[in-house]
Amino acid sequence: MISKSIRAITICSLILVTSCKEDTKTNDELMTDNLLLKEWTGPYEGVPAFDKMKVEDVKDAVEKGMELNLTEIDAIANSTDAPTFDNTIKAMESAGKTLNRVFTYYGIMSSNVSSPEFRAVQAELAPKLSEFNSKITQNEKLFQRIKAVYEASQQTPLEAEAQRVVELTYKSFEMNGANLDAEKKKRYADINKELSTLYTKFSNNVLHDEENYVTYLTKDQLGGLSDAFINSAAKIATDKGEDGKYAIVNTRSSMDPFLTYSTERGLRKTVWENYYSRGDNGDDYDNNQIIADILKLRKERVGLLGYDNYAQWRLQDRMAKTPENAMDLMTKVWPAATARVKEEVADMQAVADELGDDITIEPWDYRYYAEKVRKKKYDLDSDEVKQYLQLDKLREAMFFTANELFNFKFTPVVEGTVPVFNEDVKVWEVTDNDSGKHVGLWYLDTYAREGKRSGAWATTYRSYTSFEGETNVLASNNNNFVKPAPGETTLISWDDATTLFHEFGHALHFFSANVKYPTLNGGVRDYTEFQSQLLERWLSTDKVINQFLVHHETGEPIPAALVDKIKKASTFNQGFGTTEYLASALMDMKLHLADPTDIDIDTFERETLTELGMPKELPMRHRTPHFGHVFSGEGYATAYYGYMWADVLTSDASEAFKEAPDGFYDKELADKLVKYLFAPRNAMDPADAYRLFRGRDAKIEALMRDRGFPVVTE
Repeated sequence: MISKSIRAITICSLILVTSCKEDTKTNDELMTDNLLLKEWTGPYEGVPAFDKMKVEDVKDAVEKGMELNLTEIDAIANSTDAPTFDNTIKAMESAGKTLNRVFTYYGIMSSNVSSPEFRAVQAELAPKLSEFNSKITQNEKLFQRIKAVYEASQQTPLEAEAQRVVELTYKSFEMNGANLDAEKKKRYADINKELSTLYTKFSNNVLHDEENYVTYLTKDQLGGLSDAFINSAAKIATDKGEDGKYAIVNTRSSMDPFLTYSTERGLRKTVWENYYSRGDNGDDYDNNQIIADILKLRKERVGLLGYDNYAQWRLQDRMAKTPENAMDLMTKVWPAATARVKEEVADMQAVADELGDDITIEPWDYRYYAEKVRKKKYDLDSDEVKQYLQLDKLREAMFFTANELFNFKFTPVVEGTVPVFNEDVKVWEVTDNDSGKHVGLWYLDTYAREGKRSGAWATTYRSYTSFEGETNVLASNNNNFVKPAPGETTLISWDDATTLFHEFGHALHFFSANVKYPTLNGGVRDYTEFQSQLLERWLSTDKVINQFLVHHETGEPIPAALVDKIKKASTFNQGFGTTEYLASALMDMKLHLADPTDIDIDTFERETLTELGMPKELPMRHRTPHFGHVFSGEGYATAYYGYMWADVLTSDASEAFKEAPDGFYDKELADKLVKYLFAPRNAMDPADAYRLFRGRDAKIEALMRDRGFPVVTE
C-alpha cells in the first residue's frame, strides 16, 4: 500500500490533474474501509451515507483527503506546459472532490450531531487543516501560474464566467498572502494555524454552555406558559433524567418564548442570564481571552499584507468595500432605532405600572411586557397568532412560494430511500414543475437536540455546476424548534416563521444556481443574505396567509381581523429588533478597528455600549463571548453589518414587487428575480446584478420606511 501511494504521487507530479483524476481510484483503495472517502452511491446521482458515518473515521479521512488534494495541486503547479485557463484554473476547479465529500460528513458532525469524541478530533485536526490551506495558498509555483493566466486575461478577456473565476481566484490568493516574501508567508501560515485552534475552542466552549446550563422548573413555576411549551419542556426534562420537572434549555428557541410568557420574574432573570452569559462564566469555557487572542492575531496577519486593520482587508471584496461605508449605514439607522427603544420602554413601563407591578423594566422583562403592549396597542396576542402557525403548513406555504416564483415542485422522498443522520430529518425531491427535470434534494432538520448548534442555517452537500457535466443540488435547512410532545403539532412564533422562510430563501438560491464553475457558487457576504431576507416577505402575502394559516385544532382559516392586526403591528418592536442586531454589528466592527494590544474584552464591550448610548433595557443580540458569527471562524468577521446592507436591498426590491401589476406574484418581475438575483450566484458583480433587476442602485429610504423609522434625508 505504501508503494502504491508513492507511485500515485510520482505520476501525479508529472502529468496534468485531469489525468491524475483517473488514478484517484487507486488512492481510494488505500482506505476501502473508510466510508467518508468513498464516492456517493445510490439514487439522485449519489447521496451521502449519513446513516453509516462514524467519528472514528474522521481523522484518517480528512488526512487522506488533504493528501489527495495536495497531490492534485502539485500536479497543476509542477506542469511544464504554459499556464492556461484549462490546465490551471479549470484544473483547480476540478480538484478536491474526495476532500469535499469528507467535509460534508465533517460539517454534519460539527453542526448537527456533535459529540465530545468528535470535538476532540476536531481540535486535533484544526491546525492540520490550516496547514493544508496554507500549502495551497502559499504554493509559489501555483500562484505564478494563476498570476500568468490572470494577467493574460486582463489583456485578452475570457468568456464571462471563466473571466470571473480567474479574477476571484487571483484575488483570493492575493488576499491570503501569495505575494508575501518567504519569511512573511511562514508567519502568515503560523497565524492561521493558531487561529484555527482558537476558532474551534471558541465554538466548543459556547456549545458546552448551551448544553450544561439548563433551568428546571417545578409544576408551580409554569405560570403564563402554553400547554404545548409545557409538554415539550416536560419531555426534554424526562429525556435528561429529570422526570416530573420541566426543562428550559439554553438555546434561543427555548429562551425566547419563556421570557415572553413566563410570569415568574426571578426565573426569567435566571434564564436570561444563562443565555446571555454563554462563554462568559469565568471558568474553563470562558471565551474572553480567546477573543482577545483572535483579534491580535487577525491584526498582525493583515499587517503583513500592509493593511491598518482587519476590516480594511476583509471588506475590500464586499459590496460595502470599506469599513467606513459599512459604519456609515449603521450610524444612519442607529439613532432612529434607539429612539424607538425609548418609546417602547416607556410603553412597557406604563403597562407595568397599570398592572401594579412594582418594577423598573430590565432586560429579562423586555419580551414579557412588550407582549402586553402588543395586546394593548394592537389587540394582538402572539400566542393567538401562533395557533395558526403550524410548522407543516408553513412548509407547504414555502413549497407554494417556490412553485409560484421559481417553478419548483417539492415531492417527499420515500422514507429509507435517502440516508439521514437523525430520524427527524426529512427529504424532498425538487423538480422543475413544467419539464419534470430533476433539480436536487432538500433535507430538513427541524428540531433542537443535544449536540446540535443553536440557531438556523442552510448549507449544501453538493452544488450545481456544469463544467464537467450538470450536477444536481443537495441542500439542507436546519432549525432549532422545540420538538413537541408525541402526537402534538409544532406551533411556532411569527418571528420563527420568518426565520423558516429566510433559510428556505438560501436553499432556493442554491437550487436556482446556473453557474459553470464551483468558485462561482460562493458569495459576497453582504449580498448573499439579501436573497434569503427577500423571501421572508412572501410569508405575509395574502396568498400564503389565506391558504396556509389555519387553526391547528379547528382547521379554520386565520380571521381577517387578526391578519389586519398583524399587518398594522408590522413595525411593532422594531426598536428592540434593530437595536439588538445593530449593537452586535457595531461591536463587531469596532472590535476590529480597535488596537487589540492590551484589550480587555469585557471592559471594551461595556465601554463601547456606553459610548454608543445602548439602552440598558436590552442586550446585544449576540454578546461578544458567544458571537459565533465572528469568532468561530471568519465568514462574518467585520461582516455582521451585512444583514443590514442586504436588508437595504431587500426593502428596495420589496417596493419593486409592491409596485408591480401583480404584486409579489408578478410573473415578469419574478422571472427577473430568478434571472438576475438568484441564478448567477457570484458569476457577476452583485451591484451590477441588482441594477439589472431594479434599473438603479438600492436606496436606504426603503429600509427606513419598512421599519417605521423617520426617513433619513441628506
